[in-house]
Amino acid sequence: MHVEALKVFCDLAELKSFSKTAEKHQVSQSAISQQLAQMELLHNCQLVNRKKRPLELTAPGRLLYQTSREIVDKYEDFKSELNALKSAGGTRINVAAIFSIGMHSLPTYVKKFMVRYPDVHVHVEYLSARRIYELVLAGEIDIGLVAIPKRDKRLDVYDFEMEPLVLVCSPRHSLAKQTQVDINQLQFERFIGFEADIPTRAWIDNILQRYNVSVQSVMEFDNIETVKRAVEINTGISILPKTAVVQEVADGTLKAIEFSNENFVRPTGIITRKNKIQTRAGRYFLKLLTSRE
Repeated sequence: MHVEALKVFCDLAELKSFSKTAEKHQVSQSAISQQLAQMELLHNCQLVNRKKRPLELTAPGRLLYQTSREIVDKYEDFKSELNALKSAGGTRINVAAIFSIGMHSLPTYVKKFMVRYPDVHVHVEYLSARRIYELVLAGEIDIGLVAIPKRDKRLDVYDFEMEPLVLVCSPRHSLAKQTQVDINQLQFERFIGFEADIPTRAWIDNILQRYNVSVQSVMEFDNIETVKRAVEINTGISILPKTAVVQEVADGTLKAIEFSNENFVRPTGIITRKNKIQTRAGRYFLKLLTSRE
């Protein structure tokens, strides 16, 4: 069967009318009836109860409708992606990442990708996790990278990097001379953290709670760069991904101290819209990220 025939059958099932279906496809009612008869002959079963008004699908008809709807929807997605390829030349992949991943982890993968696809532009936006989920689900972003990814039946979620977490403080802080720190030493320390709706905030709070450590929250921000700036002027300490402070540690503006208790980490993940058709270049970039080569 052709996709167009399945599309007509879906419309017939949804409009529950031969006349309305014929009008939509600009053909005669007889043509719709003949097409339905051919489908019933092909499958050797009755698909529509013609005696009902409005018409009703039989059990086999409902099964065919469900299957046809999936095929038609996927084909429409394919045509949409194909048109995008034709209009844009297939030369762009839209990626959105939270700031810490986009700035510190993603560039390495982009460089490797460009070796294979030098003519494809990887357009990276730095956005909040909430906005990334919205744009991926809307189909406006091909690939999203977030911390502590949440499961959603509309998304495919892949593991990315496990980022080591370290204590971060100013070189002038009393803990700065230590090579390791016990998390219990953070008790009642002035703490620079993330705002309540940031997933990393809940993750770090859970770590502190497991060790019964209470910190004095003095500032909260919605991005890691602002947290670092506040820590640099010795307003307080923080717990951050080690990869996010490499440059500041090298410049001597921050100290990153590992914990002696255990290797604390922050999971990160890759999200794509379920059943989204990726270009060949997009599939390769996703493979790079998921295999972490």
